[in-house]
Amino acid sequence: MPMVDFTLVARFARVRRCLYLATIKLKDRLDPGVLNRWLVSELFIACGVSRFGWRWWAREQLVEITPEGFIAGVGPAGETSVDFPHRPVIPGMPNLHSHSHQRALAGLTETRTPGKDDFWGWRDLMYRANRAITPDDLESIARCVFIEMVKQGYTVVAEFHYLHHSPGGDRYAQVDEMSQRLWSAAEDAGISLVLLPVLYTYGGFDQQNLKGVQKRFYNTLEDYLILLDKVRKSADGLGNRGYGLAAHSLRAVAPEQLATLDRVSRVDHSGIPFHIHVAEQLNEVEECIALLGARPVEWLCREIDVDHRWCFVHATHVSRWELEAMAESGVVVGLCPTTEANLGDGLFPAAEFVALGGRFGIGSDSQVCSDPARELQLLEYGQRLKYHRRALVMDSDERHNGNALVHRAVAGGSQACGRSLTGITLGAPADLIELDPDSSRLALRSADETLDSWIFSASDNSIRTVIAMGREVVTEGQHAGETLRQNNS
Repeated sequence: MPMVDFTLVARFARVRRCLYLATIKLKDRLDPGVLNRWLVSELFIACGVSRFGWRWWAREQLVEITPEGFIAGVGPAGETSVDFPHRPVIPGMPNLHSHSHQRALAGLTETRTPGKDDFWGWRDLMYRANRAITPDDLESIARCVFIEMVKQGYTVVAEFHYLHHSPGGDRYAQVDEMSQRLWSAAEDAGISLVLLPVLYTYGGFDQQNLKGVQKRFYNTLEDYLILLDKVRKSADGLGNRGYGLAAHSLRAVAPEQLATLDRVSRVDHSGIPFHIHVAEQLNEVEECIALLGARPVEWLCREIDVDHRWCFVHATHVSRWELEAMAESGVVVGLCPTTEANLGDGLFPAAEFVALGGRFGIGSDSQVCSDPARELQLLEYGQRLKYHRRALVMDSDERHNGNALVHRAVAGGSQACGRSLTGITLGAPADLIELDPDSSRLALRSADETLDSWIFSASDNSIRTVIAMGREVVTEGQHAGETLRQNNS
């Protein structure tokens, strides 16, 4: 193993805690009732519009926002001569898969391990780092990465959360202690949080007991349902909070547990998203065939009545039958291109999946990157390298790759976050991003060319303003918490 100083994890958390101390009261200083009208010269309207005959952009639009942070109306601004201060504006990007605690490890695992350096070696390093994380550390690290996400254009994040207990596996006095720290961090950062407590029971398909730091993840099904109910109560009635169910993987839960969890989800948690890691590694596929008699996605599609509520995270190694089954069932595939590249996972056949009508969204996963534009760029570039062609993650009747990628990632990500309304449309959360038209990479572009350039050309952060649930959390590229910190220093 490389000599990684894992005290850096705790040091990172302490530095972040000091750096963003001013954000602790951010929720009290951002009044969602202040902002209620946005005049937009160029508004990306494709999301939620019929596939045929759509227009990607609308000019001179008025977006009205309720005090609760939802879109009350979208339409022409009228003939009155008005100033359009915001242009161009696109929907906020959902981040459908995040392990916030792994942000403290980003960049510390690039020393080669002896022998074959792959996902499993990285996982051992990640487990070792997890031993050091306290509730205070988790809150600080999560606050840091959530702020980074918002500045880059993510406005809602689905947190795949399995760091439930103390380092030795003992329960905290408050069983949802770590979950509460994530809620608090998201409030401070101004990002909407969909919390996905994860059922993690076994250490492999052979149902071996969890060992070492894995004991932090362990819950019986009964204990998990108690935790899930607490998370549900914390989210009830709050527009910037949501929740869902999650099973870590077919390696970590028994088939009968997954079947029970699916039944419970339909009875007690109707319409709530259900996420699972699946087919990320070839070893996982081979072991699943040996012990369950089918490939992971195949087993899920045959044995569980998966539908639009489900998000299959990664699904890297799949057959043509599995692609067709996922597309037909309405499952969202959660793609995390920078993490998958960092770990050497492989390439999901996204071009084939999109051609079948499949749905996908993007996630930051291990936090080596917090920029949705970079995720979308790498997603498309990976397909180009695989198939030796260009402009692949789109339909043949679509012209601009950037428009198509953003439309699909927003629609699929919103679905995976349990949001029934997508994009900039009546009743949807008011999540808006204003790209910076003065950026050297975006200047002198048409609206269509702007998204192409944002994804495939921009090297700096080309985001000027971010609105999340009606609150302006990023202004002139600066997060509100950073501004408070500077003013108080």
